[in-house]
This record gives sequence, structure tokens and C-alpha cells, in this order.
Amino acid sequence: MFFLRVLSRLPFPILYLFSDFLFFITYWVTKYRRNVVIMNLRNSFPEKDERTIRAYEKGFYRNLCDYSVETFKLLSISKQELKKRMKYINPEIIEPYRDKKQSVIYVTSHQFNWEWLVAAGSISLPIPVDFVYQAPSNKFFNQFTLRLRTRFGGYPIKRADVARELIRRRDIVRGVAIVADQFPGHDNDKRYWTTFLNQETAFFQGVNQLSYMTQYPVFFAKMSHPKRGYYTIELIKIAEPPYEKDNFGMIENYVKATERVIKNDPAGWLWSHKRWKKKRENS
Repeated sequence: MFFLRVLSRLPFPILYLFSDFLFFITYWVTKYRRNVVIMNLRNSFPEKDERTIRAYEKGFYRNLCDYSVETFKLLSISKQELKKRMKYINPEIIEPYRDKKQSVIYVTSHQFNWEWLVAAGSISLPIPVDFVYQAPSNKFFNQFTLRLRTRFGGYPIKRADVARELIRRRDIVRGVAIVADQFPGHDNDKRYWTTFLNQETAFFQGVNQLSYMTQYPVFFAKMSHPKRGYYTIELIKIAEPPYEKDNFGMIENYVKATERVIKNDPAGWLWSHKRWKKKRENS
């Protein structure tokens, strides 16, 4: 942790030089998950030629390495610097809900840089941020990521404890944030199947169940990356209560919003994840 703190205090130009070196090692030497990345890109963009796919691939690895050094930077970055680099362009959209003491749900995808998004939300948004997370098995890594995400006030909720925590904190006006595009890999995960990026894809039903259980409005955090080290977030309302139990309109709106963001910036999504490792017939 001491080494990481020292690393985090380096200025951004030096950190990005380190990221460039990390890109060389990751892309050309170790070839980290390149087979997975290229397969995912080809299947998601069958209309694109190989030259375009390779450009997306390289862009993804550059973003992944930038994400790594930017995440370390969260150990020491100031509120002012983070707010400047991760800019919420319409936080006032939440104010009417705050004024009537109404909590909300934020959903987003693994678009870079989602770690900055959670931390900056605690600074820029008019209500506190709770975030749902899956604790990794490595104790150090779990403590490290929690330290980053809670540094500016974010409140962590383990995925297994969501229902309990929502009831316990029901009188606190806040936004409950979820990165909801990963594969629902546990056997007890209820899956919602739909078409996403030209493929039949499973999503967590739990996101839809959460909106039904809370009857909170749902906002999609649309991320864009105008230049290196700078991001913008636009909050877009994608669902409004009342919700019916077996209506999946909210999750379909989330899937479409996520797909639009990825198509707008293909290199900005987490392609190294084995998102389509299971098919519907044997899932």
C-alpha cells in the first residue's frame, strides 16, 4: 500500500508514460487476453472490417492501461482535481428528487473509467452515493478497492446484502449505484436474456427486481471520454415508477443505453471480460 501511495502522487504526465510502457507489455509481450478481446469485438461488430477491429482492440488496451494508473491516482487525488477530470454535466437533474426526499438508482456499464465515476459522484451529486459491489476473494484487493471507492464518502453494499441494506437505510435519501453489465455467473443468479451487440446475452434480473422492490426512479450514467485523463457523465432517466413485478422495461432500457454508449466509443468498454462464455441452452 505504501508503494501504491507513492505511485499515486506522481503527476499525470509521468503516470501516463508508465501507462504507455504498461500498454507495450500488456499488448505486445504478455498479450493479455487478446484472443478474448478480438473474438468479442468481431462478434459484436460483424459489419466492421479487420483493420477497424484491430484499431478498436489497440484503443481498448490503451484505455485499460490508463484505467490502471488512474485508479491508483484515486489514493491521493484531490476533490477539485477529480471533479475537474470526471465532470457530471447535469447533476441538477437529481435535485427535484432530493427536495422531495426521494432516493434514486444509478446504473452504468464497464465504460472507462467507472472507478472515477463512483468516487466523483460522491463529490458532484446532490445526494450521497451507495454502491453495490461483489467482494473479490483476495483480501488485500478488496480492502484496496473499498478504500478508493469510499474515500470521498461512498457507502459500500455487498451484493448479497442489497435487500437488507436497502431496508435498513430506507430513510436515507441517496443514490444506489450499480455497474450492471457483467455476466451473471453464479448458479443462483436469475438471468434475463436479450439481444445485445448482435448476440444473445444474459443480464442480471436483480437490477430489474431492485427497481421494483424500491420503486425508485432509475438513471443511466452515460460516460464519454473527450481526451486522455478527462471524462464527462450525463445522467439520463431510463425508468420511472410505478413498476410492475414482471415488466422488464427498465432492464431493456438499460441494455439499449449501454449498447449506444459502446457503439459510440467501442474502445472504451471492458472487452477482456468473458461476457459471452455461456450460451442460453447450457446456462
